[in-house]
Amino acid sequence: MTGHQLESVSGTDYEKFIQIRRHLHQYPELSNEEFETTKFIRKRLEEADIRILDCALATGVIAEVGGLLQGPVIALRADIDALPVQEETGLDFASKIPGKMHACGHDFHTASLLGTAYALKERESELQGTVRLIFQPAEEKAQGAKQIVDSGALDGVQAIFGMHNKPDLPVGTMGIKSGPLMAAADGFVVEISGKGSHAAVPEAGLDPVVTAAHVITALQSIVSRNVSALQSAVISVTQLHSGTAWNVIPDKAVLEGTIRTFDDQVRLTVLDRFSQVVDGVTTALGTSGGVRWIEGPPPVNNDEALAQLGLEAAAAAGFETVVPVPSPAGEDFAVYQREIPGLFVFMGTAGTQEWHHPAFTLDEAAIPVSIRFFTELAEHALKQLHSGRGEGPSYP
Repeated sequence: MTGHQLESVSGTDYEKFIQIRRHLHQYPELSNEEFETTKFIRKRLEEADIRILDCALATGVIAEVGGLLQGPVIALRADIDALPVQEETGLDFASKIPGKMHACGHDFHTASLLGTAYALKERESELQGTVRLIFQPAEEKAQGAKQIVDSGALDGVQAIFGMHNKPDLPVGTMGIKSGPLMAAADGFVVEISGKGSHAAVPEAGLDPVVTAAHVITALQSIVSRNVSALQSAVISVTQLHSGTAWNVIPDKAVLEGTIRTFDDQVRLTVLDRFSQVVDGVTTALGTSGGVRWIEGPPPVNNDEALAQLGLEAAAAAGFETVVPVPSPAGEDFAVYQREIPGLFVFMGTAGTQEWHHPAFTLDEAAIPVSIRFFTELAEHALKQLHSGRGEGPSYP
């Protein structure tokens, strides 16, 4: 089923939300700079008489639908920030802001959640509980989810749902699975200190460039010799900076890169071994090294009971589901899942490029699909939680 074949949800005007997505696409704002985006979202919510909650957020919006009937509180989340990417799509509604682009589809996420909010508002008198709408800033910097939690916007919420567009899935198909879906994304900066000298007399110094080369090589053994073949991890050194002249051995070298893992224990093991390797190699070569960690989000780990609810909602709405391949990309939705049970879904958008590419595009027929799915999912989840189904270790 494609978005073009969908019937409306309570008369929802899907074209309106396609146009909203295009407006947001033209005016992207980076993490923690989403001031105009925030104003735009608030205005669209006010137009539908959707109540906006007073939260201590510089950017981002928290709103609610429902609450007329007693019942549980669930949350739906969309991220709203863009990337520092120069757009190369050639779209009629391409970014008007040089060097900034919605290259990860957060404009699609925002428009979809606004459409879901409108559809739920039309059914507000029937909702068996409350749906909290979280328009989150700063996902790309892995800061926004923590800001939302610290603001108290998650207080009283029993379960949270979110999604990310998936270019390699067709429109009308979504990836839903329990357990790990996206990786923990940690960064590192390794500073190696040696002793500079003339390049012609290396014995007079302690070469940090040679040490850096050995460190990079040794790091590759961590995954192959410390992580089970049944699990996974990635260590990528993406930058090496050292020296200013061709005939001078410098006194310092700096490595930067990222580590991706799907399991908390594997994450701890890899980080621990990383530090040991840096310390051991630098010491053996007479230099010294220190590691500065850039802590990213933990793994996205979907609740089993909520994954089942997602499958049921997709079937009820007439959509296909697949078991998705976990992505090594990071996503701070995982921060919410450390607080309450959560489900993160991959929404098929039939794109031509992967996330963060300057020519990233998506099929807007996925907007009606997303609205219909999350409307069905919200209603289904409220009914099931209201009836007490799923009580147990997965639920607070």
